[in-house]
Amino acid sequence: MENFLNPEFLINSFGYLGIFSVIFLESGFFFAFFLPGDTLLFTVGFLASAGILNIGISWIGLVLATFFGGLIGYLFGKRVGPAIFFKKGSFLFDPSNLERTKKFYEKYGSWAVAFGRFVPVIRTFVPILAGVGKMKWSTFLKFNTLGAILWPTVVVSVGYFFGSQLPQIHKYVMPVIGFLFLITLVPIFWAMFKKKAKEN
Repeated sequence: MENFLNPEFLINSFGYLGIFSVIFLESGFFFAFFLPGDTLLFTVGFLASAGILNIGISWIGLVLATFFGGLIGYLFGKRVGPAIFFKKGSFLFDPSNLERTKKFYEKYGSWAVAFGRFVPVIRTFVPILAGVGKMKWSTFLKFNTLGAILWPTVVVSVGYFFGSQLPQIHKYVMPVIGFLFLITLVPIFWAMFKKKAKEN
């Protein structure tokens, strides 16, 4: 049990491939919306500051994972289209989401693809909905690239900063990561609570 509380053991066991796989899935696969992307990116920076991870390898892998995850999500949304919104009343696939998506992009424009990365749950569905909304390929490619660079860079840098500026905090790495994980779940439960309240 003690080994599983050791970050170095966890990283050595699952490696970079495990880290990149989680980010890849959360970046565009609808069934992976619950994965803690922000927490993982922060942890990568945190552990890199302690020398457990290589910051260069981590950054390149995370950017690529985010980019290709979003790309797969976009192609899935474009190919399947409105058909994925098949179940009325579903938290994930309510048909009204198609209309909301069109309005969302009309209001926020293409920047939603880039900055949606910083919002839990939204970052998983933005690429899919961009495909459903028939966003131009060149436009999506540009803003998906921007988001794929910005999100890992900002969150990993914050984790690295805290780890390097507060060296003693490495003693409490697991509680810190656990706390961050719980924070990332708040938006999910809040959305579910609001939906339930409207139904009642």
